[in-house]
Amino acid sequence: MIELEDVSYAYGGDTLFADLSLSVQPGSFLFLTGPSGAGKTTLLKLIYGDLLATSGRVALFGQDAAEMSRDQMALTRRRIGVVHQDCQFLDHLPVAENVALPLQVSGRADEAAQNLDDLIGWVGLTRQANQTPPQLSGGERQRAALARAVITSPDVIVADEPTGNVDWEMSQRLLTLLVELNRMGKTVLIATHDLNLIRAAKSQVNAQLLRLTRGRLESGVTL
Repeated sequence: MIELEDVSYAYGGDTLFADLSLSVQPGSFLFLTGPSGAGKTTLLKLIYGDLLATSGRVALFGQDAAEMSRDQMALTRRRIGVVHQDCQFLDHLPVAENVALPLQVSGRADEAAQNLDDLIGWVGLTRQANQTPPQLSGGERQRAALARAVITSPDVIVADEPTGNVDWEMSQRLLTLLVELNRMGKTVLIATHDLNLIRAAKSQVNAQLLRLTRGRLESGVTL
């Protein structure tokens, strides 16, 4: 599904990581952890095509990311839903319209009317659907961001510290949603510092733990 082979990334003359390889298989549930500054967010951006590797090969659904045209990359990225750490919204639009934006942008606005209400209900935001983002709590914003990430029915969901700014109860609610997506066959990749969240997930799904540290990626890590 997504393959990284001997990938390196450098900026400003400094190498963030080198000779990194990773295979993300369909239906897998992966956690990426490691110290601040290790390059977790950069690695995620390589995985969803927002950055290109300095060297090595990144293959997204069988296509070399470095050889894709802009249009090809745009189509490929529709298959990857991303929940950013600092989820941004259009503050003048209600939550429901923010969630539907990916379909609007991709010319699939007709699908929004069919699926939007169910999706908003699934993340528990039916009462907030007509509110604007500034009216939401941190946890509500994260759930709205998750709904927006999955409205196009992507094959892969990538989440960068999705529980970093919410309390434990809300972390559990978000984890429940991500586990449900995985059980529906979606591949889930989460970058997090929260070891308690990882432990909670491993009691529910067969989650793999990766650690990025000192420029290297360690797989099969145990807590």
